[in-house]
Amino acid sequence: MVTLVQLRVLEAVRRHGSVTSAAKELLYTQPAVSHHLSRLEAQTGAMLLQRVGRGIRLTEAGHLLADRAAEIIGRVDSAAAELSTLVGLNAGRVRVAGFSSAMSSLVPRAAAVLARRHPGLELGLTDTHPEDALRQLRAGEVDVAVIFRYDDTAPEEDGVRLVHLLDDPVFLLTADGGGTLAEHRDGPWIAGCERCRAHLVRMCEQAGFSPRLAFVTDDMVVMQSLVAAGMGVTTIPGLALRAHHHPAVVATALPVPPRRVYAASYGEPPDPPATSALLAALTEAATDPGA
Repeated sequence: MVTLVQLRVLEAVRRHGSVTSAAKELLYTQPAVSHHLSRLEAQTGAMLLQRVGRGIRLTEAGHLLADRAAEIIGRVDSAAAELSTLVGLNAGRVRVAGFSSAMSSLVPRAAAVLARRHPGLELGLTDTHPEDALRQLRAGEVDVAVIFRYDDTAPEEDGVRLVHLLDDPVFLLTADGGGTLAEHRDGPWIAGCERCRAHLVRMCEQAGFSPRLAFVTDDMVVMQSLVAAGMGVTTIPGLALRAHHHPAVVATALPVPPRRVYAASYGEPPDPPATSALLAALTEAATDPGA
């Protein structure tokens, strides 16, 4: 059966003339777009695309189906807009899961934006690791997952769509103001649990040493208290520092790539009105710290 998402993919490729550009617009990976196109050709029994050099072009059948796809998509989007206007987002519930530093800084600002625009819409919150947030998203337990990744080349599975919210810098926390990782190679380090400290360990190894982990905690407030007491040093993301900064701790921005923070939704576009409203609120909160 031909699906709406396949039609959206074909129509986007026709407009852009590129799988890469279509994937960027739809917030899909390139392999996901290619997969949808292959499935569409298999289901229709028609060759819809031709390779031309390093690019692609639609066949006559592809143009015909893309024209009909544009009509169908337009009608569906109009119906969704009319329904959204009718409902007015005056009731219902939307759920978000996210990691701690986002839940303590970014999400509360987004909640304020959402409450101001849609006071009747209830917001459910879950504080959890990115991997668990994505699992809950795929299972339908939440509508949006706020996640991060340090490697933005790793593809998401088909069906997960990402909205980039912000780039979050990484800071070194010390009590004495030492500003580089290597300056603390022989001292004690404070780190999170096994799945949370991989980035810290990797940064230290790239600086030429393996950190001696003296204390383990995922609580960013506890981390800062230990640093302030001179019991070790650690690294912390900017969002966590924005939520809480111990006055006795010196924070120095590290010259390393930031972690990229995304809002993820799942399933075929467009998102339900309540999910779209939450994504818009998160985007506004990320771009305007005073939101």
